[in-house]
Amino acid sequence: MNNNKSTVIIVSLFAIIVLLLGYFLSKNSPQGQGSQASASTPSDLAGKPMPEIKLLDKNGRVYTLADFKGKTVVLFFNEGLMCYPACWNQIAAFGGDPRFNNDEIQAISVVADSVGDWQRAIMQMPQLAKSTTLFDVNTYASRQLGMLTTASSMHKGILPGHTYVLIDKNGIVRYVLDDPNMAIANDILFTKIGELK
Repeated sequence: MNNNKSTVIIVSLFAIIVLLLGYFLSKNSPQGQGSQASASTPSDLAGKPMPEIKLLDKNGRVYTLADFKGKTVVLFFNEGLMCYPACWNQIAAFGGDPRFNNDEIQAISVVADSVGDWQRAIMQMPQLAKSTTLFDVNTYASRQLGMLTTASSMHKGILPGHTYVLIDKNGIVRYVLDDPNMAIANDILFTKIGELK
């Protein structure tokens, strides 16, 4: 009987420690520090100010929404390396489309891959280098925005799928498109941008 009580006490203490550890880790993660509440789904973002997120470029420079103020921005959250050829084709299509690379409009592809892995992808498909690509380290931004549980995600809870977030010049999310078909959406997005004016 004493062995059973001891086992119950040990298991209970272990469970409490695990819960406390999880609480403190989530509170101290970059996602938990000063960020706004997570969106339950990306479509919940529409019509609201874009939550503050941080993304890195290939040199480790941190980008926030302030870096894109005054531009219409399309953020393309995708699986990156895991999504060949569909996501790669969309990323390359943004890079080669002047409508999405000018002083007024900027398309940014957001991947969770490492910089080194992405450089290897560019070696396989050089057109990727023309696109503005930022890195979502440990999928913090994707998790914050609800991108890991979309219908388009083939790796739910781990990687985003094929989701576009259109942000106007004032930082308001005006349109969200989650595309399980993983088609190239340049024309659709450009039409939506035209409707903002």
